[in-house]
Amino acid sequence: MAVDPDALAKAFVEHYYSTFDTNRNNLLNLYEEGSMLSFEGEKIQGSHNIVAKLTSLPFQHCHHTISTVDSQPSAVNAGMLVFVSGNLQLAGEHHALKFSQMFHLMPTPQGSYYVLNDIFRLNYA
Repeated sequence: MAVDPDALAKAFVEHYYSTFDTNRNNLLNLYEEGSMLSFEGEKIQGSHNIVAKLTSLPFQHCHHTISTVDSQPSAVNAGMLVFVSGNLQLAGEHHALKFSQMFHLMPTPQGSYYVLNDIFRLNYA
């Protein structure tokens, strides 16, 4: 059965950001050792290193509001590209930060997906 890229992207985005906002440690199972995160230009490889970076960010609580989710199937190993834009509200801050994030999802033998590539950027106005 063919995977609906839009439905997959929507489900992934909801899961990723709700997990990020509530307990970033639980993102570990979304990455593998070959995964790479580019966070504001800094490249981090490996699931444990990626989660260490995300949990070391200088804020404890945040809330993502998603504006757009675009997706395309990737011909590479039946992967999926997901591009997200939205706002990031940090606890105690009055103004939200705009961000963009791109994920390259790859299927697992168990029928789920993991994040092979993750690129995050704040969008300064």
